[in-house]
Amino acid sequence: MIELSDAARVTAGIVVLSVVAIESGGAFLVAVVTGRAPATAFQTSFYRAGHAHAGVLVILGLVCLLLAGATALTGFWWWLAATGVLVSAVVLPAGFFLSALGAGRERPNRAVVLLPVGAVVLAAGLVALGVGLLTA
Repeated sequence: MIELSDAARVTAGIVVLSVVAIESGGAFLVAVVTGRAPATAFQTSFYRAGHAHAGVLVILGLVCLLLAGATALTGFWWWLAATGVLVSAVVLPAGFFLSALGAGRERPNRAVVLLPVGAVVLAAGLVALGVGLLTA
């Protein structure tokens, strides 16, 4: 049996429930690609990217939450290793979806700044976890 702290268990439970939101995003994406929801080619590609990043990063984030328990990290570094990928699972998809909002949009709006922010958080979380695992 895997032992999780109460905080990690609650975080995992919330994340698992959030998959319902990702699922509803998938339903929206089906409406877009079947023409039931109007979208430009740019919007369709960004919506696809946002949906894919959300799904993959939530799964990777749950794995990281488990693996962080095998490190000797503490404080901020443990938090970053355990939840950095989960934070990026919110920020990166938000960047894709929010920057594509607006009827007939052909280019991203200012919310595109969330993409590099999410990428930095993702990399930081993975580096912290990797170092923590290698030095445990």
